Amino acid sequence: MRRLLLAGLAALLVVPAAAQTPTPSAPLDLQTIMANPDWIGHPVESPYWSVDGKDLYYGLKRDGSDVRDRYRVSADGGAPVRLDPAQMGAADGPAVYDRTHRHAAFVLHGDVFLVDLASGQRTQVTRTPQHESAPRFSADGRTLQFRDGIAWYAYDLASGVTAPVAILKFADDPQTKQPDALARHQLELFSTLRAIKADRDAVRERDQALDAADPGRVPQPFWLGDKIRAVDSALSPNGRWLLLVTVPAQRAAGAPGDVIHYVTDSGYTEVQHARSYVGRNAPAPQSLLLLDLTAHTAKPISTDTLPGIKDDPLKALREKAIAKLTADGHADEAKVLKAPDVRPVTITDEEDTGGGGIAWSDDGNQVAVQLRAIDNKDRWLATIDFAKAALVAQERLHDEAWINWNFNDFGWEKDGRTLWYLSEATGYSQLYVKPLDGKAKALTQGAFEVSHPQLSPDGAWFYLRTNQIAPYSYDVYRVPAAGGELTRITHYQGMDAFVLSPDGTRLAVLHSAPYVLPQLAVADVTGGNARELTATTSPAFTAHAWIAPQIVGVPSSHGAGTIWAKYYGPAHDDGAPRPAVIFVHGAGYLQDVKLGWSSYYREQLFHNLLVQQGYVVLDMDYRASEGYGRAWRTAIYRNMGHPELEDLLDGKAWLVANHHVDPRRVGIYGGSYGGFMTEMALLRAPGEFAAGAALRAPSDWMTYNHGYTSDILNDPQLDPEAYKTSSPIEYAANLADPLLIEHGLIDDNVLTADSIRLYQRFVELHKTNFWISLYPLERHGFVHPDSWYDEYRRIDELFDTWVKRRPAQ
Repeated sequence: MRRLLLAGLAALLVVPAAAQTPTPSAPLDLQTIMANPDWIGHPVESPYWSVDGKDLYYGLKRDGSDVRDRYRVSADGGAPVRLDPAQMGAADGPAVYDRTHRHAAFVLHGDVFLVDLASGQRTQVTRTPQHESAPRFSADGRTLQFRDGIAWYAYDLASGVTAPVAILKFADDPQTKQPDALARHQLELFSTLRAIKADRDAVRERDQALDAADPGRVPQPFWLGDKIRAVDSALSPNGRWLLLVTVPAQRAAGAPGDVIHYVTDSGYTEVQHARSYVGRNAPAPQSLLLLDLTAHTAKPISTDTLPGIKDDPLKALREKAIAKLTADGHADEAKVLKAPDVRPVTITDEEDTGGGGIAWSDDGNQVAVQLRAIDNKDRWLATIDFAKAALVAQERLHDEAWINWNFNDFGWEKDGRTLWYLSEATGYSQLYVKPLDGKAKALTQGAFEVSHPQLSPDGAWFYLRTNQIAPYSYDVYRVPAAGGELTRITHYQGMDAFVLSPDGTRLAVLHSAPYVLPQLAVADVTGGNARELTATTSPAFTAHAWIAPQIVGVPSSHGAGTIWAKYYGPAHDDGAPRPAVIFVHGAGYLQDVKLGWSSYYREQLFHNLLVQQGYVVLDMDYRASEGYGRAWRTAIYRNMGHPELEDLLDGKAWLVANHHVDPRRVGIYGGSYGGFMTEMALLRAPGEFAAGAALRAPSDWMTYNHGYTSDILNDPQLDPEAYKTSSPIEYAANLADPLLIEHGLIDDNVLTADSIRLYQRFVELHKTNFWISLYPLERHGFVHPDSWYDEYRRIDELFDTWVKRRPAQ
């Protein structure tokens, strides 16, 4: 296939600077594109520095297997070495250091190791079947703290003794149980029982006295009652405090949807419980419990004093829903919707919705807690007044739509008195610092997103990832912790992740390009040329003449500004009318228009094939996508599928105006949220698209999960209209264009029932030209090449039949 050059456009246009001239290659075919991706190569994964800062470790998938091997490479360059099992046992893990940089610690194969940095001596601290985590040195450097689940342990560096810092019992103290009338009567009657009780009391009093006098003994347990259970814990570096996050012990769970496995090892049909539906099992309210390990006391921390905690941001919707339910004779359901006096919160992210957590200062004298209202309209950052066992609010972020799942990082500067955190307060994620007794100050400002801040070991700099120069271009920048200029360090434009070296002088950088897998390099923190350490993209893949996607700006006809997109087209435009395909990325809040490797790499290769077949392709970051600020993200609040469709139609109009696209021959496809948008496009704008393919699409938001859906559409009991407005199944009667539905049968994210229920609606409505293809061994993300091939063969045939071969206008 001849090289496809970049065509000039009547719109904003960016050509990736790193694109290389490909060599001629044979025409593409689906079998190659959808084969096992081992032929492409493997991305470098999870890099980290060796304890001494001289080497880097990283993971790499093994050909023909899902096994990840660990590699080591010198930061100064050289050939990477794959570690064999014996070498793995001597490898380092991602390390933490004490304040004097005399010792390091890490977790390897689930066990904790200690390293003396002067001698290099390595000590294995644990050897257990459990997986210990979160190693950290105490403030005085005398102990190494780590956790096993919610239980914390301390390893004494001098004695080599490991002991639990606290023993937690989620039951009532049996010694505090008061005898009832019958028991008291027994003691009055029988002297032997009185003697036994006296002996028991004496033993307990002796043990308590020994515990108080001898720090070498196991501590007395904390009896915390049987009404709660802990879901997280955080030990102070000074060993004085243990902060617990608790939930009610008994909580009714919503009924889960089921996934049915038809093709099984046993030969029998097997049923798997998946997840509950939105509004059927809201997150459990979480509480804080502060344990004083010295005084042996436990005090609850109230959230009542948080600003706005007693407000009801959903008051108008609540009153409307209650009035309707009452009028319809459902007073019992209306009663359940009554607003709480104090809004419940979460601290630990049990449901993977982003945010929350606890961060101690290095000296253990301060702690910061991030709390989120369960309605996700507010996020608070608070410290704790230990003397009063009370929260002290430091920052409140309110959002009329929903608090972002991203940009919730926070921590402490080295002084232990200054907080740093990310916030969308200005409409874009920016980095702030705040002294405990002062006002917050923005370290970064502008219409760009800041993420993944890392404080340098000396506390002088923050290193971060941002798209300051353009929404689609990411690199490492740094800014002084005291305030100052934001300076660009790397110039990849496709920077994916970075890790500071232990001494803070170098950066390990993962970077990529549209046809280059994530690779590892090392750069000085002051900038300059980086040293490339890996090259794992296969020569066969690199040699192909891939089409460099052109990043273009599509003007919005609805006042939204520029809709950034990737355009795939031929090198030369002959002016003849041509068909087009619009690809819609998934997740909603995801960015696919950028200058790095795409998680939709198979789709990108498919777009190359489509261009070879005579189409042009447009891949848009519609409203709701990541990378463009809060207003872009929340444009879909209570109205999913509507602003996005406006953007997709603007994309179609742009193709017609700029690339001779026949408006009657435009197809559309996508998976997950992209499948949802495909269905919304065909059902809300019939006649605009010649055909569509909806992969693993949520067709009814009433049946999706709580964490994602309730943020955007609120609870269905409170806001049923938002669900009706936003669900494709509500528009099924409008189907007029060919629709292919494809879904994995064991999808436990978007349940297959969504596609089957929509299919049944079409059957009952006597619709034509709709099909469903089900894949018995696939979940939400397909993994088997045969399934990928069959899925895209059907899409290719759909477009060939109903888009490409449709008579020109």
